[in-house]
This record gives sequence, C-alpha cells and structure tokens, in this order.
Amino acid sequence: WQTVESGGGLVHSGESLRLACAASGFSINYHAIGWFRQAPGKTREGVACIDRHGGSRNYADSVKGRFSISRYNARNMVYLQMSSLKFEDTGTYYCAVEENCGNWESRKSYTRWGPGTQVTVSS
Repeated sequence: WQTVESGGGLVHSGESLRLACAASGFSINYHAIGWFRQAPGKTREGVACIDRHGGSRNYADSVKGRFSISRYNARNMVYLQMSSLKFEDTGTYYCAVEENCGNWESRKSYTRWGPGTQVTVSS
C-alpha cells in the first residue's frame, strides 16, 4: 500500500507544473489526500488537502490562488496544479493519506507517505 509522486522538475519563476500522486494497493475513495513540501533546512509543511469526495479543499495561505488540488478517484490519482511558481515554492513535494482534512496541516496523522518529487524554481 503506497503512494508515489511524480511531475516535479526544474522551472523558471512564473511557470507551471502539475504534480501527480498515484496510489497503489488501496483505494483513495475512502481517504482524504494531502500534499506537503519540504525545503532544505526547513520543516515539512502542508500545502493542500482534498477530502474523499473532492468537495472540500484546503490550501496554505502561501499557495492560495496559485495551486489547485484535484482528484480522479476512478484512476486512484490526486493532482496538484501549480501555477505562477515562485522561488520559495522550491522543495520536495509529498502526498500522503488521511481520514479527513479536519486537521490537515498537521502531518502527524498522515500515513502512506510517498518518496517525494523534487520541484526547483529558478528566480
């Protein structure tokens, strides 16, 4: 039972990327999914969370209006569309599983963390 992230890369400031989180061995239908990121020397921080039906989405203030989280349950996939990227968005991005997004910014309750995908934004 695992998640695997993909879609990271090196982009210039202002450009876009779409990250994907693929779940295997279990169905995401019954879970909320969160995206986190970790920059070198910093703690892992919550970026976004989407509930099991996609009706509730939460975002960190730093990405509101620029990032969009979505899910495609039939494909067992969750996406993070990132636009107007900034240098400070640089980091390793992870997805993980939660029961719901009630306390979504706390990483302690998340499970099935993926290995991460690197996003580097040049200024």
